[in-house]
Order: sequence, then C-alpha cells, then structure tokens
Amino acid sequence: MSISTYESRQGKVDFGAADIYNFVTDIRNFERFIPPDTFTDIKIDRDTCSFRVGMLGEVTIRLKEKFYPDKIIFSGYARQVNDFSLILNIISQEADKSEVKVDLSADMNPFLKMVADEPVRYFLAKLIEEMENFKGWKETYQDR
Repeated sequence: MSISTYESRQGKVDFGAADIYNFVTDIRNFERFIPPDTFTDIKIDRDTCSFRVGMLGEVTIRLKEKFYPDKIIFSGYARQVNDFSLILNIISQEADKSEVKVDLSADMNPFLKMVADEPVRYFLAKLIEEMENFKGWKETYQDR
C-alpha cells in the first residue's frame, strides 16, 4: 500500500468563507452535492456519513478537524482503502467571495490506484463544479 494524493482545481464560490465553513462542517449538508444515483444505503448524521459505492463497498467518512474559517479535514475508511483523508480548503477573497479546493489522500494498493484514479479525479472535479453552482450556502441542514 502507498499513499496516493489528488487535488481538485480551485473553484470560485460567490459566498464568504464563514458561510461555506458553517455549511460544510455539518456533514448532512454534503448530501446536496451527491448525484442521486452515485451512492446507496446512505446513513448520515452531523459528524459521520456512511454509504455504499461501487467497488469500494461501504465507505465511512468522519469530521476529523476544523480550522475556522479556512480548512476542514474529514477522515475515512473503505474496505479496499485502509485510510483516506479529504481536506476542504477555503480561501477567502472578499466578504462574499471565496475559492475552494479539495485534496484527497488515500492509502491504496497499486492495482486499486490504477482502477480508482479516473473515478477519483472525476469525483473531485464534479464536487468543485457542484460547489461553484450551489447557491444555498446559508441554508443549513436544520433549515430544510
């Protein structure tokens, strides 16, 4: 096993860093960025999310650390991947403009890395695209 790292592009969001931070630190809000047919058996609460996805089987993600208002670290575990981390970096540009970037690091064997490389890159690109297009950053899970 070896650590594989992936970076998304830096996306532009028309909301302040604090709004994005407050939204994303409640994992239940991530459900808004997940395409409907991507995952199954989703179980979600404020700090933890588990779901089934393709070849990985059950995946669990937890909120690990928060650094207000510019960084959130999630840790995870999947059957085929020992450990992984997902880091959301929020770069404040102005009061109502920010940039977001997602980094993913995973402990994968060489075969899994070869198979997962394209889907992981697609996931990160899609996640940033969804964040750029999303307009409900001030509407938290409790508001729904």
